[in-house]
Amino acid sequence: MTAFNTLDLRPELLASVDSLGYPSMTPIQAQSLPPILLGRDVIAQAITGSGKTAAFGLGLLQTLTVEEARLQALVLCPTRELADQVSRAIRALATALPNVKLLTLCGGVPMRPQLASLAHEPHVVVGTPGRVLAHLRRESLDCSSVRTLVLDEADRMLDMGFGEDLTTIVGYLDKRRQTLLFSATWPPALRVASEGLQHDAVEVTVDESDRDDAAIEQRFHEIAAVRKPDALAQILDQEAAGDAGSAQALVFCNMRRDVDAVQKDLDGRGLSALALHGDMEQRDRDEVLIQFVNRSCAVLVATDVAARGLDIVALPLVVSYDMANDPDTHTHRIGRTGRAGESGLAITLCTAQERSRADHLKRHLGAPLSWHPLVLEKPRAKTLKLAPMKTLVIDGGRRDKLRPGDILGALTGDAGLSSDAIGKIDIAATRAYVAIRRDVARAGQDRLSAGRIKGRKFRVRALS
Repeated sequence: MTAFNTLDLRPELLASVDSLGYPSMTPIQAQSLPPILLGRDVIAQAITGSGKTAAFGLGLLQTLTVEEARLQALVLCPTRELADQVSRAIRALATALPNVKLLTLCGGVPMRPQLASLAHEPHVVVGTPGRVLAHLRRESLDCSSVRTLVLDEADRMLDMGFGEDLTTIVGYLDKRRQTLLFSATWPPALRVASEGLQHDAVEVTVDESDRDDAAIEQRFHEIAAVRKPDALAQILDQEAAGDAGSAQALVFCNMRRDVDAVQKDLDGRGLSALALHGDMEQRDRDEVLIQFVNRSCAVLVATDVAARGLDIVALPLVVSYDMANDPDTHTHRIGRTGRAGESGLAITLCTAQERSRADHLKRHLGAPLSWHPLVLEKPRAKTLKLAPMKTLVIDGGRRDKLRPGDILGALTGDAGLSSDAIGKIDIAATRAYVAIRRDVARAGQDRLSAGRIKGRKFRVRALS
């Protein structure tokens, strides 16, 4: 256990770390932060939930000169969901640093508001390669002063075909920059990319015994394809059962069409679930993720890419409805549970046709898989199980100068709710989302609609 104050971090960052309740550095932070703070290039292997965002976030904020209104750090992520997650984390770390401007630049949203925001140059940009490159080509983004480049989930960006975009983006940057690569796996293509992007990089690998997935129990069930829906429903009933249905589960499918089919089947069985995949409109995807993270959704059925930005600490169960196509994807999936010291369960359903993938995974892991018989019981009577929270949407956000404290104050003041009935509050540009305990959500919605927030009336509705 190594404390953050053993590092030469600026006092404001130590204050932020303390306020966020980080007791000590995680293994990836303890190994990567010292060379990062020395200005070295780093290539680090780190699973989701290992604390990698704080590692590179603290590193880039340490060198930030807030008085200079120019772009100094660029973070690239494979998906908008992950970019949003990383942006929130860096903003939280920068709380004690006054006047830090961070922009998130991703596709799936109009270009015009981003152009307006870029009229005043940010200190930090977090974005996806396609949209960042579009701004560079329009000359609406100037990366000539970037000191730190971060590629988060670099392996996935290469898998998703962003290699050429990354090469083009790097051509706009100063060669004397610091480059940090964080990845869950180290495929050969990433090694080649590192050689082209980095200079004398420090390699950091967290030992298996130190990783959070040591707390993950894995189970594999061989099941006939036609019985998969019954098997999944039984597993969710037995393993994700919690007080008032409060436990959550994430279910992975390989194909988008299967995500919709599984979600519809679970709903038909009384297991309330939401779907998440790339064919959905971006706002719908954002709102599904918000509901799952704030505990307004009990079961999320998703494709691997769509769930890339999901960040939830106490997720007890991950189910692979289909065997992952490759071992690296399997690693990403199970890394969603057993995080931050919590234990987790990862269950994989495998048909006879998928057995070759299981054998490939076994060879990759160098250890036998834990196979368990699954005796299917008679389907239970349909009883609707809902998540403990419900999400309200307020048609006002950062552009209206709304802050989480304003919404909390309105709910605990005029609306008369107790603070323990209110969960996570997310503020977007034009909307705000607040999780409220389901039994008082309607009362909260009615009182917010009738009342005012910061002296103004806003439309309030509930997400279904």
